[in-house]
Amino acid sequence: MKYTLQVFSGPWHAAGESPEKTVRRIGEICSRIPVERVIVGWRTDPAFYRMLGSRLRRAGIEMLLWLPVFTEVREMTDTEEALDLSGRRIVLPAEQAETAFAFDCPSSRKNIRAVGDIYEKYFASCGFDGVFLDRIRGQSFAAGVPGVLSCGCERCREAYRRKGVDTDAVWKQYEKLKDSFFDITSYPMNGQFILKDPQAQRFFEAREEIVAEAAGELCRYFREKGLTVGLDLFAPYVSRLAGQNYQLTSRHADFVKPMLYRRTEAPAGIGYEYELFGRYAPGARGRSGLTMDRAFLDTQLEALSGLPCRVCPGIEVNYSPEEVRTDADYVTESLAAVRDHGFESAVLSWDIPEAPDAHIEAVAVLERGH
Repeated sequence: MKYTLQVFSGPWHAAGESPEKTVRRIGEICSRIPVERVIVGWRTDPAFYRMLGSRLRRAGIEMLLWLPVFTEVREMTDTEEALDLSGRRIVLPAEQAETAFAFDCPSSRKNIRAVGDIYEKYFASCGFDGVFLDRIRGQSFAAGVPGVLSCGCERCREAYRRKGVDTDAVWKQYEKLKDSFFDITSYPMNGQFILKDPQAQRFFEAREEIVAEAAGELCRYFREKGLTVGLDLFAPYVSRLAGQNYQLTSRHADFVKPMLYRRTEAPAGIGYEYELFGRYAPGARGRSGLTMDRAFLDTQLEALSGLPCRVCPGIEVNYSPEEVRTDADYVTESLAAVRDHGFESAVLSWDIPEAPDAHIEAVAVLERGH
């Protein structure tokens, strides 16, 4: 296989690692495994990207800008925040306040334009071959039920009305049923669960359509500039919880990166996101337990077949004792599964300079063994 390296250079204007140190680390990894592209962002440091891009181009490696969409942008410019279906601001639960993200409205033209404006102002001259759009979704249960039942601003209410969904009626139905609003009759491994309540079901479907329309607009914007466009997506099993539909969204992109994070106890971790569903809707029926083993990973890779763009599964290779308890065996198992299912490329996520050397060696050994 070939690999994409994902590198977090730091938030917007914050100082990060020494550019020379990061470039050296990336170069070292590229000398050990076959790398086809590097995803890097989103610190506004043109000198760093030009230095890195020059080195990567000499090696025939693409450089893509890692760019958030519906979070983080409000730190750079005025945006329009997402509201719940009752029209109230979404307040993160106290236990999630340090790790969850505050999301902006997915139907706001202002929010979509802001992403393009940030690219033009800070990154257009840095030599990127493409963009990698992250957090192009709705809120998950990390913000409790109000986060999932969003956005309820007037723009989104009208967007839902055009799709046959009355958001006031949906909210009233939730207030009537409470946790039973989320009762599930079927939960396949591709994540496209069926809810018992038809009104609830249609809301989730329309939510995915609205997010996919925003993704399509941004993908067209960047592709018209001749840029490769990739999308960061939740693993199939939890994708509907975040308003992401693979079939609807992937048709706009050059590639998608499913976040197949089985060891991540933080946003986008499969078990983490699924557990939050149970925490904030404990009375919902139809949920089952998950075992984050190789067999489960196989189901997620199988769910990615037949998509209209290239698929590059993302495996976390960084490590932290609190949130990302990976090891070399986990890396080997995960990437072997990706290879065995016929994928030609994988993304080593989500901050490759923070990956222990043993994890990189596991990738190299897998390649040598193949």
